[in-house]
Amino acid sequence: MSYLNDLSTIVNINSYTKNKHGVDRVGLLFDKWLVELGFEVTIYDRELIGNHRHYTSKHDKASKQLLLLGHLDTVFPLNEFEEYSEDEEWIYGPGVCDMKGGNIVLLQALRELKEKHPDIRNIDILFVSDEETGSDDSKHLTAKLAANYDYCFVYEAAGEDMEVVTGRKGVGTFFLDITGKAAHAGNNYIHGHDANLEASYKLQELVKLTDLEKGTTVNVGKINGGIGANTISPSANMVFELRYKNSQECDRVLKSIDEIVEKSFVNGTTAQLRGGIQRDVMQTSEASLALIKNIEEITSSTLKSEERGGVSDANVVSSCGVVTLDGFGPFGDGDHTIHERASKESFTSRIELSKTLFTYFVENLDFKKGN
Repeated sequence: MSYLNDLSTIVNINSYTKNKHGVDRVGLLFDKWLVELGFEVTIYDRELIGNHRHYTSKHDKASKQLLLLGHLDTVFPLNEFEEYSEDEEWIYGPGVCDMKGGNIVLLQALRELKEKHPDIRNIDILFVSDEETGSDDSKHLTAKLAANYDYCFVYEAAGEDMEVVTGRKGVGTFFLDITGKAAHAGNNYIHGHDANLEASYKLQELVKLTDLEKGTTVNVGKINGGIGANTISPSANMVFELRYKNSQECDRVLKSIDEIVEKSFVNGTTAQLRGGIQRDVMQTSEASLALIKNIEEITSSTLKSEERGGVSDANVVSSCGVVTLDGFGPFGDGDHTIHERASKESFTSRIELSKTLFTYFVENLDFKKGN
């Protein structure tokens, strides 16, 4: 398990999304490791966030193409959670499962593939630098590059029973600014237009859009407003999130959000909406289920699958029509907390799975049996 030395090296480099220097340091290490395997690297320079990196192999352009997708950034700022450690069963540290661990699985599987097939072909890698803040910059690049691929494996963490992911909810983030009119709460109460009161009505209407049976949730996660107890609030704002499992629900909720924004429950107040859909839904498809069946035939084993409420860059690639499976990284838990950990045993099984699939793909340039 010498690859854990590489994992330790990158975990001990802080790569918080806004720490461009740290993210790029991790990227430079992957440049070194992947160039050694014969990949060429194209760097997409960014000024305020880490650079995105696209690694390409030799290509038979008439055949199927496979993209491996990961991200280099993590969620903790400098000096908050930076230490790598391990015991007999677990590895601890920022990114060990989300998703520096997954990137190492990908890397080690390619190293073992290289031993058998010196000329890796038709397999490329994309590492982005801003996934943990919503991929607002990289999603456009990811979507553009995705057009060149037939399959995509994403190396976010595996499920507890080593499931891969076939579906993820879509997500939108919205910012609602409400304007009222200030007035003295004692002397001129009737002359004010209460933005806080308007926000309270809008909050309730937004939350009513939730439909748990259909997997749709609207959550108002933050709300601010007003000046003080003796002043009618002149302004308020809220941040809310939409998550949905299909495009019909997305359309329903977006239409209703516009109606809620336009309607004034408190006379004299107005509202403006910012934000939108961040990542579209990744729906389980016949093609993704067929790919799982092919993988089971290739590996002579069962590959369990699941759908998740959380999003990843798999949403972006899947939305472009690429047959996409997520969750090829190790199993772990506690991600986005100081208790993040990953199972050592899961590294072994995930590396073996990826190596087997890479080998089959390089030899057949597809995952369909009998090609």
